[in-house]
Amino acid sequence: MDWDNYQQKFTEILNGTINDTPYDQKVYLEYVKLNQSRTKRWMKRSMILEETNSAIKNITTPLNWILITEPWCGDAAHSTPIIYQIAELSDMINLEIQLRDSNSEIDRYLSDGNKSIPKLIVRNENNLDLFTWGARPEACQKMVIELKEKSMSSQDKTMRIQQWYNNDRGRSIQNEIISLLKGCV
Repeated sequence: MDWDNYQQKFTEILNGTINDTPYDQKVYLEYVKLNQSRTKRWMKRSMILEETNSAIKNITTPLNWILITEPWCGDAAHSTPIIYQIAELSDMINLEIQLRDSNSEIDRYLSDGNKSIPKLIVRNENNLDLFTWGARPEACQKMVIELKEKSMSSQDKTMRIQQWYNNDRGRSIQNEIISLLKGCV
């Protein structure tokens, strides 16, 4: 699916058109509502770095980007808008979105044995994998691991992750993807 269809999924879930598991549970509907709001906010306020713009504009061969995500995923609400905006910078990038829980390729791209999302797979024009990214920026992932060792509420941990994303403003995602791209294109 494309970005517009992915955004439509949020609306369909929230208006009850889609109510399959897990969207038949109130807690997941709350996640979707919050994540839709976060996604819209990132679409309005995220800043694409000049280095990102320059690197993407210099791509000369077609790339297929597969983004595996779900509307319920908190990390995806922060990352997918940035990835979408990067992909939109070049006609050489074809972005396809797959829903993790609906016949996606996630089983081939586990993170420490988990189906962690969002997961970006970048392939060349021959459909060979060049690299993967996700599910979080490295610094955020390091912080999450450290937070797991602390005795604090789940709500406090979530707030710290949210603060990290807000303070970072999408810079880490951009820097990591551009670094990976430079190594293969």
